[in-house]
Amino acid sequence: MKRFIFSLLIAVSIFGCAVSNRQVPYYPLPDREGFVQEGMASWYGKGFHRNKTANGEIFNMYDKTAAHKTLPFGTYLKVENLSNLRQVVVRINDRGPFVKGRIIDLSYGAAREIGLIGPGVTRVRLVALSREVDKIESGKDSRPLVRARDFKKGRFAIQVGAFEIEDNAKRLVRRLRVIFDNVTLTTYKPDTGKSVYQVRVSASKDLTEAGQIVKKLEYLGFSDPFIVAL
Repeated sequence: MKRFIFSLLIAVSIFGCAVSNRQVPYYPLPDREGFVQEGMASWYGKGFHRNKTANGEIFNMYDKTAAHKTLPFGTYLKVENLSNLRQVVVRINDRGPFVKGRIIDLSYGAAREIGLIGPGVTRVRLVALSREVDKIESGKDSRPLVRARDFKKGRFAIQVGAFEIEDNAKRLVRRLRVIFDNVTLTTYKPDTGKSVYQVRVSASKDLTEAGQIVKKLEYLGFSDPFIVAL
């Protein structure tokens, strides 16, 4: 125990406050059906059209899909635009958004449905649906719904920082490896065309365990680490 505390004190002195401000808060997920989340939504389209999503599908900007950081692929959400009360049902098939303060990225087709294209960013409420998909809407997709009670198991990493300069990301990777065995550097390329270098730690199989690592990182001086499902 003394050795652990000593290591933490060393880490605090090493890291200080050298944290990227490009972060997204961590939102705990519930143990049962009824997942609800409020925050800012954005959208993506042409720059990713016909590219592979995180679950291996080919992204179609006109479909009603979305990117979320932790919800399982296949989860259906009702997304309500709180500025005009328009709603759309989307299926999670991608990961993101990786911008501070945003909780979901909608496809162009879904964003158009709720009047998000013009503003670009708006506040929304997400609700995980617990009914069969073919009872929610008369679309062709009848795959079974992933329920909120299943959210705690999977593969999770914690994003610590995101940088536009690769050398800054590599510098953080070297420092984190003083404390963590599993540290990775991934590249994300948003619609802007500029690469963003993401630094992540851990490879947890349980959301509770991942949450404990988030607390440890916060103790070390990182203000906004957040969990990402792999």
